[in-house]
Amino acid sequence: LRPHFRFSGHSTERENCTLITELVFQGFSSFCEHQLTLFVVFLALYAFTLAGNVVIVTIISVDRHLHMPMYFFLSMLSASETTYTLVIIPKMLCNLLGLSRPISLAGCATQMFFFLTLAINNCFLLTAMGYDRYVAICNPLRYTVLMNKTVCIQLVGGACSIGLIVATTQVLAVFRLPFCATKVAHFFCDIRPVMKLSCVDTTANEILTVVISVLVILVPMGLVFISYILIISTILKIPSAQGRKKAFATCASHLTVVIVHYGCASVAYLKPKSENSRDQDQLISVTYTVITPLLNPVVYTLRNKEVKNALLRATGRKLS
Repeated sequence: LRPHFRFSGHSTERENCTLITELVFQGFSSFCEHQLTLFVVFLALYAFTLAGNVVIVTIISVDRHLHMPMYFFLSMLSASETTYTLVIIPKMLCNLLGLSRPISLAGCATQMFFFLTLAINNCFLLTAMGYDRYVAICNPLRYTVLMNKTVCIQLVGGACSIGLIVATTQVLAVFRLPFCATKVAHFFCDIRPVMKLSCVDTTANEILTVVISVLVILVPMGLVFISYILIISTILKIPSAQGRKKAFATCASHLTVVIVHYGCASVAYLKPKSENSRDQDQLISVTYTVITPLLNPVVYTLRNKEVKNALLRATGRKLS
């Protein structure tokens, strides 16, 4: 790096601050002896994630029995999760093999932007799926009216728009800071590890991060929670046990994904910043960047009868 010194009459903290043009991920450097094992495990999980989500998107597209709002949202979530993993995991795998190169500030900002956009998009897509289940169970006679094609597209567009706006705000706030260090104590450009490289006080950025985290995690999580209170209340009023079981089965897959997704996000972004060690933070990050995206294909293919039947139909046609 070529040093360039900044001088400012407004803050002595900015004086003699090296102009940083590239950053280096420390990754899993504290697990040096296990990096090859981690590479094999993460590569296998990544392959299953890609294959599973691609299968879900494909089968929903080609099977007319799955051309319903619930599966439209699922295909959008799977596509978003696939792109989300592409933004982070290939670079992480290169780091584990020692093949990584420094990432430019622009590259880091780009990675953070897409990571945040897609992560927030996923949060609100799960909320839309919760609303879909609420309408299907609590207002079944009006389902086709309330969940028509236009409404579904608007919900997906709204989720994506919120992700774009919030991610742009967060990235601009972070990369306006001057950086004095180059080693990111993480395996991708997450918000707090990058902010730690700054040579000025980041209290305002920390507050903004907390406010955004509350808005994009607790608000959609609260909406899903309200939806399920109403759903459970309606299910309990169904007279037959078989009817209650069938109604709850339509929500089980979504509820499983919601609990894991929002649980991991809450632990990662709503805890006090100094509560966990670097290794603990990375373990939490691995959960929501590697494990959670794998959850969709696993849950929706093993627990969802309609998706399993669609896969059997597709496989049967291929064998025929």
